[in-house]
Amino acid sequence: MTATADATPADAGTARVPLHGERGGVELTGVTKRFGTMVAVDRLDLTVEPGEFLSLLGPSGCGKTTTLRMLAGFEQPDDGFIRISGEYVQGVPPYKRDVNTVFQHYALFPHMTVAENVAYGLRQKGVNKSETAARVREALEMVKMSKLAERKPKQMSGGQQQRVAVARALVNRPSVLLLDEPLGALDRKLREEMQIELKLLQSQLGITFIFVTHDQEEAMGMSDRIAIMLEGHIEQLADPETVYERPASAFVAGFIGRNNFWRGTSTGSGVRANDGTVFVSSSPEERVASGNPALAAVRPESIQIADTDPGRDHNQVPGTVASVSHFGDVLQYVVRTAERDIVALLPRQGAPRLSLADQVWCHWNDSEVYQFSADQADLVLVEPAEDATH
Repeated sequence: MTATADATPADAGTARVPLHGERGGVELTGVTKRFGTMVAVDRLDLTVEPGEFLSLLGPSGCGKTTTLRMLAGFEQPDDGFIRISGEYVQGVPPYKRDVNTVFQHYALFPHMTVAENVAYGLRQKGVNKSETAARVREALEMVKMSKLAERKPKQMSGGQQQRVAVARALVNRPSVLLLDEPLGALDRKLREEMQIELKLLQSQLGITFIFVTHDQEEAMGMSDRIAIMLEGHIEQLADPETVYERPASAFVAGFIGRNNFWRGTSTGSGVRANDGTVFVSSSPEERVASGNPALAAVRPESIQIADTDPGRDHNQVPGTVASVSHFGDVLQYVVRTAERDIVALLPRQGAPRLSLADQVWCHWNDSEVYQFSADQADLVLVEPAEDATH
């Protein structure tokens, strides 16, 4: 079925009325978007709770921005339905939706002051001058920009301009704020500061935030839940702790944080890698039928390094130190083994002091081993000949 301006499911009746939906709730049901023969979003189902901070996370081309543009009304789904605050919005233009969007490029009017930029949307809607002035003051106070109300955009830093863009979106009091990689143009330190400010602001206002990013740390640090997207569908939807500790697929395990992957064959209780290394997992959640191609994964912070053979019959592999990097209170070792290079992250305090070419043994606990089917191997494996070691 193709969604049109007046299309709603048969059981919804003809009126656009809230259906078991609070203000700020968002639902996508079977949403598909095509561009020619390319399917950008593929039968997507997603429910966002009112007042939730949800991030759409994934690599370029995964469909996250197209999903956001359909919510904003800049694109229309070819199939499926979208509800915002319980109301169907197929065919409803952006200016009639109870949402506002903050873009990566702030699109502030250069000839207007900060206050005039924030007031623009209210004036377009015909809000009277006194209410406009009051709401502009309120919005600027929220983003700590009241003192710069009379400045022009060119007189402000990137972070200040981003605050103005957020205030301009919030002044309309939308039920949902859509943010399309809004921090991408900022330097790292400023981006980290803005992450904290946006999260605090969202908690204070209780507005639903739907945040698009390709930055996993950004999503992990700000979100109540994360929808990790790949090729137009959601691979996993969960809170940050769950997607990190219990990734639903090899792609999620490789995209959230880092992982060391080995290709091999499932033993039922683990994986026998192609180099003969035996991986045993104590977790019952990831299981591949015995004899099938499989991947074993161990996160860098789970790797321990010893300068003598631990004498284990599984979950260890010998190698030589290929590089050492210093990251504040963490040391990163790259250990070259027969199958591939292993990345290990160890706390500086208590870590062994190793030099290049030292013979070592990497080992890890059974509880730290993930098992996955091998169908996503091409997404997460870099063959040994192509490994980066520096």
